[in-house]
Amino acid sequence: MSQYAALRANVGLLGTQLGDTIRNQLGDAVLQRIEQIRALAKEARQGTELQDQQLKQLLAGLTDQEILPVARAFAQFLNLANLAEQHHTISKSGRASIEKPEPVAELLQLLQEKNVSKSRIEQAVADLSIELVLTAHPTEVTRRTLIHKLTEIAACLAQLEQDLAPAQQKKVENRLYQLITQAWHTNEIREQRPTPVDEAKSGFAVIETSLWDAVPEFIRDLDTALIPVLGHGLALDAAPIRFSSWMGGDRDGNPFVTAKVTRQVLLLSRWKAADLFSRDLDVLANELSMDQVNDALRAVVGDVSEPYRKLLKDLRQKLLYTRDWLTEALKHDRLQRPEDLIWHNQQLLEPLLLCYQSLHDCKMQVVAEGLLKDTIRRAYAFGLTLLKLDVRQESGRHTAVFSEFTRYLGIGDYAEWDEATRQAFLLNELSSKRPLFPRNWTPSPEVKEVLDTCDIVARHGPEALSTYVISMAGKPSDVLAVQLLLKDAGIRFPMRVAPLFETLADLTNAPECISKLLAIDWYRGYINGRQEVMIGYSDSAKDAGAFAAAWAQYSAQEALVAICQQAKVQLTLFHGRGGTIGRGGGPAHAAILSQPPGSLAGGLRVTEQGEMIRFKFGLNGLAQRSLALYASAVLEGLLLPPPVPEQSWRELMQQLATVSCEAYRAVVRHHPDFVPYFRAATPELELGQLPLGSRPPKRNPNGGVESLRAIPWIFAWSQNRLMLPAWLGAGSALAVVVEQGKTELLAQMRAKWPFFATRLSMLEMVYLKADAEIAAYYDEKLVPEHLLPLGLQLRQQLAADTALLLRLIQSDTLMANEAWIRESIMLRNTYVDPLHILQVELLNRVRHEPETVNDSIKRALMVTIAGIAAGMRNSG
Repeated sequence: MSQYAALRANVGLLGTQLGDTIRNQLGDAVLQRIEQIRALAKEARQGTELQDQQLKQLLAGLTDQEILPVARAFAQFLNLANLAEQHHTISKSGRASIEKPEPVAELLQLLQEKNVSKSRIEQAVADLSIELVLTAHPTEVTRRTLIHKLTEIAACLAQLEQDLAPAQQKKVENRLYQLITQAWHTNEIREQRPTPVDEAKSGFAVIETSLWDAVPEFIRDLDTALIPVLGHGLALDAAPIRFSSWMGGDRDGNPFVTAKVTRQVLLLSRWKAADLFSRDLDVLANELSMDQVNDALRAVVGDVSEPYRKLLKDLRQKLLYTRDWLTEALKHDRLQRPEDLIWHNQQLLEPLLLCYQSLHDCKMQVVAEGLLKDTIRRAYAFGLTLLKLDVRQESGRHTAVFSEFTRYLGIGDYAEWDEATRQAFLLNELSSKRPLFPRNWTPSPEVKEVLDTCDIVARHGPEALSTYVISMAGKPSDVLAVQLLLKDAGIRFPMRVAPLFETLADLTNAPECISKLLAIDWYRGYINGRQEVMIGYSDSAKDAGAFAAAWAQYSAQEALVAICQQAKVQLTLFHGRGGTIGRGGGPAHAAILSQPPGSLAGGLRVTEQGEMIRFKFGLNGLAQRSLALYASAVLEGLLLPPPVPEQSWRELMQQLATVSCEAYRAVVRHHPDFVPYFRAATPELELGQLPLGSRPPKRNPNGGVESLRAIPWIFAWSQNRLMLPAWLGAGSALAVVVEQGKTELLAQMRAKWPFFATRLSMLEMVYLKADAEIAAYYDEKLVPEHLLPLGLQLRQQLAADTALLLRLIQSDTLMANEAWIRESIMLRNTYVDPLHILQVELLNRVRHEPETVNDSIKRALMVTIAGIAAGMRNSG
């Protein structure tokens, strides 16, 4: 299509330069072999069986020396194609071909058409509160050193969009070639797993390379769009979107996240903030050379010739002094903090606001509204801690603390007490003024670790920390236990404590748990009218299938909204979404608008995970667009909420959820061949060797599928293209209700209910990404004969489900109305297919001919895993 000509041209340019690099290093013969594979893959995709067989024979016949370069070539190409696609969405030529090129402007136009009052828009904008929580534990397979090169390549593509003189064009193309050569000669697979501190540093890198500039630019654009509608922009202290992090705070199932690590990450976060703000101040001090000031600023700096410069240089010196102290503090476990550090945000903001007001008073508004205002916006959005840290811990670890302590006191075992007894004990201690734990008590190392974490939280305060999340929380005592631990550690601020409801049973019981919690007088008095609840998407989908999980999540949110409204408590829902559809992923705009009415009133918190951080925020322009999509979706959800579902829709959705859950569990939990089939048909066991995140892939190393984390569970199925967790059960349920003659009701739900329409749209995308022929090839080469019937049954189910969905949406093509998504998937298939075939060959060798496996073969297998992840765009 002509609208994608520029994208295809960029993909072609990057591919040609990668080819030149390969030729230079490995010679013409290797490049010709790679080109031959690519041509066959393209022809095989167009449906010629002969070319498909030739492709498989050619790849199976590669020598040990050829396998690694071929795998690397296709994996590198997919990284480059992804980058070209990311660039396309923010390029001049690409704007016309993407959905919602101007999301905020489009929304404001819609609000005017719907006659939404100016006062309502004003209130919604003032209340806009979005917190994006960066997490690292999923499968970000690309090393940071390569991410840097890819970012530089994107900058070259942006330059080539300009009308350059021939000499300048040649210069940029040479730079592009240098970067692609550097990438080719860099090992794309990490030698070791990243530590939690490494993961945190990757979060800081995203702030530094894109969000630092993107956030004030996004707010400036939002201002510009609002002024014609409201007559004014945002308040100076507005921070509609803020960022938090789990990197270095999420200890659930990760033994490597300790109190010491959390302290280190908190200090590193401050170090990076001091460094970035000192750079800003260096630029501002050079710019603000004026001598006219108001009396307030003159009173602070005295009679100097360049008052703004003096104030800013003094502030910068204090920040550098703070940064130097942090450098030392990172080397020691405990270092006494001097009083004269820049530690609180107000110390940073006061001088900046003084300059801003003085410039306005002295008729230099145009200067005040420039770079100075951007730095003030950053001070409100990021502050001196850069990313607020969440702490996450599993409820059983808190129970273990009190169990050990009550046994020490000789009053029984807390773990064995019923809920009423636990609550009575906790509330009695929460009301007490004396310390809980005596000095002469020596807890076990596991309990001490929990107490040390609470001590770190108490020491670092509300500017550095956001929410304490309790996984596997099911009872009010789980929340009260954390409140007591924090109180005893000496916490001086009411830290938000959020229970996380993950499994189907958890989600079903969530309303009752929160209702009982809010009925406790002490608790109601303590929370000051605010409650946060985290909804888990990954484990609920793994437990019950994507369809049943989605309805349980919707129902739980709806009930929680009603309970909190009745209790006059402001509810903030925290959505633990992943990148993949099987983990609550998919387009953020559609996901937000499919939530129950009223669920956005307390703001939106949502995780941004793994490689999705790079896909949404890796480039400045991309980050600005992602922030605009979030802001417009939340504003639309507040001002034009989706309808309350009709009773007939609820009943049908409940039926779909029940049937789909039974169909899903019949395979995943109850089919005797399922676990061995899963292990044979996917590279699940081999994934453990890939040094991805810092967390172990299993909660229990000896357990089966139930103990496997949701991330490798999804990742494994995307590698063989069966994509099973995202669709299994849904089509079976739809087939049952269609057979019962409910097709018209399904059509009505799709037309009028965004929640249901989004579910079908997600299924469409999954079916387009799934590939039964590739999955069959994995089975043919890797699965023992007695397990093959299950694979065939699943592929037949996939085909039947796809055909049924196409009938329901009255289309003969998947994603027919989403040309951009179709093009994106089709573009990459030619390069992913050879990696699948190579992976099958390598898995075969690793499993059945271990004596032939050398380091080169092992690395090639890792490269195919990483390459397919890049090609699928959302691996975990």
